[in-house]
Amino acid sequence: MDALVSLCKRRGFIFQSSEIYGGLGSAWDYGPLGVELKRNIRNLWWQDVVHRRADVVGIEAAVLMHPRVWEASGHLERFTDPMVDCRACKRRFRADKLDEQPWTHYCPAKKDNKFEVPAGESCKHCGARRTLCPECGRGELTEPRQFNMMLKTFLGPVEDDAALTYLRPETAQAMFVNFENVLQATRRKLPFGIAQIGRSFRNEITPGNFIFRTREFEQMEMEFFVNPHDTVDGRPADEYWHDYWIEERLAWYRRYGIRAENLQLREHPKEELAHYSKRTVDIEYRFAIGWSELEGIANRTDFDLKQHAAFSGKSLTYFDEERKAHVVPYVIEPAAGVDRSVLAFMTDAYHEEEVRGEKRVVLRFHPDIAPVKIAVLPLLKKREDIVARAREVRDCLARHWVVVYDDTAAIGRLYRRQDEVGTPFCLTVDVQTVGDAGRGEVGDQRVTIRDRDSMEQIRVPLAELPAVFGRLLGGSAWAEVAREYPRVGADRS
Repeated sequence: MDALVSLCKRRGFIFQSSEIYGGLGSAWDYGPLGVELKRNIRNLWWQDVVHRRADVVGIEAAVLMHPRVWEASGHLERFTDPMVDCRACKRRFRADKLDEQPWTHYCPAKKDNKFEVPAGESCKHCGARRTLCPECGRGELTEPRQFNMMLKTFLGPVEDDAALTYLRPETAQAMFVNFENVLQATRRKLPFGIAQIGRSFRNEITPGNFIFRTREFEQMEMEFFVNPHDTVDGRPADEYWHDYWIEERLAWYRRYGIRAENLQLREHPKEELAHYSKRTVDIEYRFAIGWSELEGIANRTDFDLKQHAAFSGKSLTYFDEERKAHVVPYVIEPAAGVDRSVLAFMTDAYHEEEVRGEKRVVLRFHPDIAPVKIAVLPLLKKREDIVARAREVRDCLARHWVVVYDDTAAIGRLYRRQDEVGTPFCLTVDVQTVGDAGRGEVGDQRVTIRDRDSMEQIRVPLAELPAVFGRLLGGSAWAEVAREYPRVGADRS
């Protein structure tokens, strides 16, 4: 994790928020590369979950919603975590997560006796298990009390109960309260989904692990409404569609490059299910902190629509033409975090390897995920004709893809820099491309394209660049394209 966090700051993916003032805990800013990476993940989710499907539409709702929404959803009453305080150092912890972090121990069996014991383990010297504060190792902990994670704010100039509202802790409720609006506006038939990407806020007791758990985050959620009286392949429709979306979402992460061995499904046991859930399955990723939730897919039944109907007095039903009756749909909800997806894609892409005796750090992003697709590099930045041609190429390709131009170092260092940020292809304009006007040489009008993963290079005519990159970035394998062009001896780095 430390190497990845360092790379994120050094290369402009993610910065600590308000860093010049000492930073703000658990808040992060996305830099020039991070914002492109995050945008790619959002766009791919929207493309695959909304645009390419005939049964899902999107909305974008306000972050601030009527306070009654959170009464109906149960957030005001139940959206809590158990919290304990250290009586000595005054730090606060989630009571149910205490054994998931290393703990400080002053061992009576040793002279130099301050140790950090791994999470969940006992001291290997005296056999003691943690009973005190895991941070300071000396303070006793208070009894657990419930802490509501909703972030409060006030609308208008007067801060009284009448103006109290909340920053939404999830985007899902906006899809439920807009169910009737979308149904009437789009004339949809069940089953259909309403999707949304947006920011949510939770006043976490113990945020941490970089961007894994933060108080402000972005969600990609979809509520898929099904008729509970229907059957599909002999099974209740809600159970069929729940399994369908579990497989669909798992395949999505694999499609964009996350290795299968780093993904697993975890079924929630009954005692862990949320109050609205009939069944919930998490897609977990093997983060540096261990297996943790990347996305949850829940069968929320008809709980939310019934609650909002009861609290608002509005009917939130669907008229079943076949049965001539109003029904309250069941809801299947795939809910993913954009920031956790960023962390998973970066973790999975990060590789260190040795090339000719030197360490090479490379982010092996899927081309659709990579923040920059092509880097255009002039071999000699003091040759005006080479620089001019490289800039022309950059401007031409930038009409189609995210392209950068860089002449700030020697070519070998430029290649390494692009490897480290995951750019799939580098393009070099050299003397051979432009020739030497003083000698009457016109050049071969070809450039060198270098593949990030294999470091192989080919020479490609300038006129064919849009078509070649169209294939390389459109799904064709490097080997398939490369066999059509002359190979260049070796990576110049």
